[in-house]
Amino acid sequence: MSLQSSTGRQEPFRAVLGFTFRHWARRPGPVLGVAGAMMAATAADLFMPLYAGRLVDAVAGEGASALDAALWALGAMLALGAVSVLFRHLGFIGITGMTLRTMSETAQEAFARLQRFSTDWHANNFAGSTVRKITRGMWALDLLTDTVLIALLPSLVVLVGTTALLAWHWPAMGLVVFLGSVIYVGVTIALSLSYVAPAARLANSWDTRVGGALADAISCNPVVKAYGAELREDGRLAGVLAKWALRTRRTWVRGTTSGTAQQIVLLALRAAVIGLVIWLWANGQATPGDVAFVLTSYAVVHGYLRDVGQHVHNLQRSVNDMEELVAMHAHPYGVPDRLGATDMVVPAGEIAFERVTFHYGGHVEPLYRDFSLTIRAGEKVGLVGRSGSGKTTFVKLVQRLYDVSGGRIAIDGRDIADVTQTSLRAQIAIVQQEPVLFHRSLAENIAYAKPGASMARIVQAAKLANAHDFIMRLPKGYATLVGERGVKLSGGERQRVALARAFLADAPILILDEATSSLDSESEALIQEAMERLMQGRTTIVIAHRLSTVRAMDRILVFDRGRVVEEGSHEALLTRENGAYRALFEKQVSELAKGLAA
Repeated sequence: MSLQSSTGRQEPFRAVLGFTFRHWARRPGPVLGVAGAMMAATAADLFMPLYAGRLVDAVAGEGASALDAALWALGAMLALGAVSVLFRHLGFIGITGMTLRTMSETAQEAFARLQRFSTDWHANNFAGSTVRKITRGMWALDLLTDTVLIALLPSLVVLVGTTALLAWHWPAMGLVVFLGSVIYVGVTIALSLSYVAPAARLANSWDTRVGGALADAISCNPVVKAYGAELREDGRLAGVLAKWALRTRRTWVRGTTSGTAQQIVLLALRAAVIGLVIWLWANGQATPGDVAFVLTSYAVVHGYLRDVGQHVHNLQRSVNDMEELVAMHAHPYGVPDRLGATDMVVPAGEIAFERVTFHYGGHVEPLYRDFSLTIRAGEKVGLVGRSGSGKTTFVKLVQRLYDVSGGRIAIDGRDIADVTQTSLRAQIAIVQQEPVLFHRSLAENIAYAKPGASMARIVQAAKLANAHDFIMRLPKGYATLVGERGVKLSGGERQRVALARAFLADAPILILDEATSSLDSESEALIQEAMERLMQGRTTIVIAHRLSTVRAMDRILVFDRGRVVEEGSHEALLTRENGAYRALFEKQVSELAKGLAA
């Protein structure tokens, strides 16, 4: 999502700066304290050339009065130097704490939003790219804060103050410095916004792609090894890096060109100031001390102006780096909680689809149209049908991972759209076909369903899931780390950990997405036994890919293109001539027989 619009190039700057200022507004005291300290330090620098000029005039004089004047000027310069050091120290200390709090707050808020984005959003975005956006944005916020409060604000004070002091002595000198500064700043901003920023924005998009490509290949390393595709992945990353290098080189070259143009403007301003002060001295309108004052003042202005170019560059870079993070904050939740949503309580577990219409975004035809179905409390229901028939969508709608387009879904008569999603999903335990585990200990993975659960309850859940024995055979038992997504465990072991998690959740509604479809016979038997225990007393929905797993269901629903075309028990459905369930069953029996014969 890009924040740049056709209305102008400043849109990203407005969005990012507005985002930053809103965060500063949460702690106005530290912000004002830092700004005040830096302005006081800069004001001390501003008056230093004035006393340097007086020191030169004093040295050029004779007698005790000249010595007193020189010592007085020296004392004033030392005092101003001490004030500058003190207030700069206070400013840096203040901005350190303020920036760290703001960075932490921004990252925390971005993570919170990410967790609540829709299933589709997560399916369409690389995890590595998303992490890159957040971390790059955090550090860009640090740079932006330093640039505005520590660099640009003091520069503004120096430019305005020096121009005023020079104009007070010689209006023409003040006018030259003012016009030169305005031209320099204008050229710098124009080049940064119109010339460097577009290239930097494109370079950042390729930087994000580099992160995504790396994460994609690393997370899928088992597949890479399985097909001996290391060289292929090397080549793929090399292609992405080549594009990144090309875009980044253009950005850096444009930055260098912009810097050269700024130096040319500064050179012209230096010539004008020095030429004018020499003319003033030659015409008796300036003393040697005045010349020293002007040259020292210009040296300060020149240094700040030169740095302004770098500061504007840093500002432009930090805005570019924060664009994607700010866009993430502005991105709406896929399925937000309704205003006034309350917690869900499920006393029985009846699930009712009432005239539900639903279609995925971008699809013209709805998957479900005026769909109605009731699953009784405590009933065990199997969902079967070809891929794309609507089985998985059915359970996703029950969890409210998507909102329906029409009608409603109710649990125990209560519309699930009227309750908080957290409380709704706390009433539903789900065991997926490919369970996902965190790279944490086995105990932490099981306890994820019930944070704070005692070790005794975790062990009891593992025993019910037939997972305790294999866990105890591991060197560290329940403290064993399972690896990213549980890669250190076999498929059967991961399934039993997921079942233990569901046992510990002890939710009234249970969803099982064919948990035995790709396991060996021993693991399948253990998991099937655990699943039967888990289903007792719960409203259970089983997505079945192998029809043998739904024989014991109270009711089987046969889906086809978002409709239930048949329903009944296993035995009743097999008696139907030309029935859809019977055709699926006979096909699987035939494939099994061929496999055994082979």
